[in-house]
Amino acid sequence: MTSAASSGDDLVEKLAALANPLRLRIIARLAVGRDYVSHLSREIGISRPLLHMHLQRLEAAGLIVGSLELSADGKAMKFYEVVDFDLRLNPAALAAAAAILTEADPSTPGPARKEKS
Repeated sequence: MTSAASSGDDLVEKLAALANPLRLRIIARLAVGRDYVSHLSREIGISRPLLHMHLQRLEAAGLIVGSLELSADGKAMKFYEVVDFDLRLNPAALAAAAAILTEADPSTPGPARKEKS
């Protein structure tokens, strides 16, 4: 699995975050080097609000980190960069992750689970 994954839930969150083509493109772009939101949105070709939504999901999954910095002219700029992660999947790793899941099984009856975007 990964040394950074502390639970099956962490793995599920990382895989869900990576299961979107735009988020994969964001990770690929940030793997080249850190970037700020406006430039990143132009590079990827999506609006800043849509980019922010995807960046928040990647950051919540622990795959990227953001930091606010001031430019030379005093403007606040949010920079993002990829966190060093290493996901290795095989049947044994998935079985180990499944054994420590804490979230409810979505197939069991009960209150509807809120799906993350």
